Amino acid sequence: MYGIPTYLEANPAPIAIATFPFLFGMMFGDMGHGSLYLLFGAMLIMFNEKLKNGPLAAFCKFRYLLFLMGFFSTYCGMLYNEWFSIPT
Repeated sequence: MYGIPTYLEANPAPIAIATFPFLFGMMFGDMGHGSLYLLFGAMLIMFNEKLKNGPLAAFCKFRYLLFLMGFFSTYCGMLYNEWFSIPT
């Protein structure tokens, strides 16, 4: 699809945004690296007001996406049984 969808045309953006964190977790399934993403996303969510005007302001826009990517990556890492690319 090129351009912006017109009236009565399907927009794939909501489906892509909703499924991206899970597909990322399936691709990047690792408990160690996923937990780092999860902690970074959780810190961005908890301290959003303090970090909004700091050097991490660009990441604050994507705080929920980073959190979900870390969650699904950690979850799939548990299923794949990997910790920092080492099978456990």
